[in-house]
This record gives sequence, C-alpha cells and structure tokens, in this order.
Amino acid sequence: MSSMQEFFAMGGYAFYVWTSYGLTLIVLLANIIIPVTQRKRFLRSLALKQNRQ
Repeated sequence: MSSMQEFFAMGGYAFYVWTSYGLTLIVLLANIIIPVTQRKRFLRSLALKQNRQ
C-alpha cells in the first residue's frame, strides 16, 4: 500500500504532476470535441443554405 501512496504522491510533486495530466487531458479532449461540433454546425448551415435555394 505504501508504494501506491508514493506513486500518487509523486515524490512531493503530486500537485504539479496531476495538474499537468489534467490540463493535458482537457486540451486533448478539446482538440477532439471542438472540430466535431464545428463540423456539425457547418454541415447544418450548409444544408439550410441548400434548402433555401
């Protein structure tokens, strides 16, 4: 159990390490989610324009 606590403590740098992991995860998720939502929005607006013509 002690080794698990040492792992999560990261030698006293746990706050920095886990914050870095969290921010990296947020950026990676944003790099996936934002383009997908923009593409859906673009395709929706394109379909509306085509329906008007």
